[in-house]
Amino acid sequence: MNIFIIFISYFLGSIPTGFLFGKYLKNIDLRLIGSGSTGATNVLRNVGKWPAFFVFIIDVGKGLIAVRIAQYYTNQSLFEVLAGISAISGHIWPLWLKGKGGKAVATGLGMFIALSWKVGFASLGIFLIIIAKSKIVSLSSISAAIFLPLLMFIDIGATNHPYFLISLVVSVLVIWKHRTNIRRLIKGEESKINEVNK
Repeated sequence: MNIFIIFISYFLGSIPTGFLFGKYLKNIDLRLIGSGSTGATNVLRNVGKWPAFFVFIIDVGKGLIAVRIAQYYTNQSLFEVLAGISAISGHIWPLWLKGKGGKAVATGLGMFIALSWKVGFASLGIFLIIIAKSKIVSLSSISAAIFLPLLMFIDIGATNHPYFLISLVVSVLVIWKHRTNIRRLIKGEESKINEVNK
């Protein structure tokens, strides 16, 4: 059952939400335009606000549902974490899109809301504060990722717990997935959220 849950979580995460919205609403391949990501930000820039909103909600749901399934059937923190990371892996490296998906910020948020709602919503709060000030999605995502392990440590008070360890892994993964954004941020070339394609 545990191995089955891991596979289900990967396939759940690999549902190419943004790609499908782009393809069916505007007949575009998001992998070939903008940032090349199939996440909500690229959907916002190239498809529209409402499609981006629904992509974000669905992608959050992928991470949350994967962990909830593991919690229901196993109630083991290690497998809850493995289910979450499998969903994230599916989102970043989807089977259906030859391994080219999104950056897993929304799916990661869903996972952490399921693992610890306090940490999940605190991370979302950091994201919202930074985006309100900067209008830059990548900077907001990176900032939330940086604080994630600290928030988890404050919540559980241990560095050897699977929840804390996965917070470190996800933090590094999100920052690594934003490496091109970081280069643009350093150069002052990163686009703001209100600079969407017409």
